[in-house]
Amino acid sequence: MRVSEIHELTDSELNKQLEDANKEHLNLRIQAKIGQLENTARLRLLRREIARFKTEQHQRVVKSK
Repeated sequence: MRVSEIHELTDSELNKQLEDANKEHLNLRIQAKIGQLENTARLRLLRREIARFKTEQHQRVVKSK
């Protein structure tokens, strides 16, 4: 998801996206440990996407103060 798309999300949508990404990250980590993960690059991309979501959340908190 692009940064511009993340900026357009509402707070509840942002939280939902972050929750979904965290669940997917957990599943991919488990698959990697048991050797079933085919696309290992997806882990890296997902970590970065989670960081983008968290950064946007933090920026909104700071901006509201």
